[in-house]
This record gives sequence, C-alpha cells and structure tokens, in this order.
Amino acid sequence: MPGKVVKLLVAEGDAVEVGQTVIIVSAMKMESEFKATKAGVVSEIPVAEGDTVDSNQVLVVIEDVE
Repeated sequence: MPGKVVKLLVAEGDAVEVGQTVIIVSAMKMESEFKATKAGVVSEIPVAEGDTVDSNQVLVVIEDVE
C-alpha cells in the first residue's frame, strides 16, 4: 500500500547490521520500521523524507562488504 517516508535513519556510505532499522514509512496512520535484511554498506537511497512511496518500491540499497 502507498505510504509516506517519515524518517531516513541511514545515509549513503553508512555501514548497517542485520536487523538495523533503516527507514520509517507511515501508511494508514501507522508507522512501519523497515530493517536491513543483510549487513553491508548503504549504496543508494532513491527516496527522501516526505516522499510518497508505493508498495514494492526500492527504498534503500545495501551492498555486501567485501
């Protein structure tokens, strides 16, 4: 369902751990925390705070650390 980006908790270049909250989206008056599914480095954030987003839209890209 569509929602609105409330808060970005990471920036490009940040290292993240599995389970770390990276973004908060509000939909239907409820806030949902989206967590990293893998450890790595944030390589891209194609959305900004205040943006309206659709379901299945990429919000944060995390690349593996080598």
